[in-house]
Amino acid sequence: MANTFKNYTDLAVGTSASTSYTVASSTTAVMIGMNIANLHTAQILVTVTCAGATLVKTVPIPANSSLSVLDGKIILETTDTVVVTSNVASSADVLISVLEQT
Repeated sequence: MANTFKNYTDLAVGTSASTSYTVASSTTAVMIGMNIANLHTAQILVTVTCAGATLVKTVPIPANSSLSVLDGKIILETTDTVVVTSNVASSADVLISVLEQT
């Protein structure tokens, strides 16, 4: 089984739920980092779900700041998703770091 470190980005996330990462078929992943940057001139509120469970709900991110969502690692299985939503259109950039095992 091959282990590969990868980064995934989701740019200008807004008010529609955006799937920032989906685990590929025949793959498991360890999410080792997730950062969200506020691109807006005012505070935004961000919600993140992972495999259907809420990681953070309407957490505030001040203008021109970022949030590190994870305090530990999360195991993801095939077809699990990480979904991000902001309360302001095109206001957040997302960077997710994972270790994928195929």
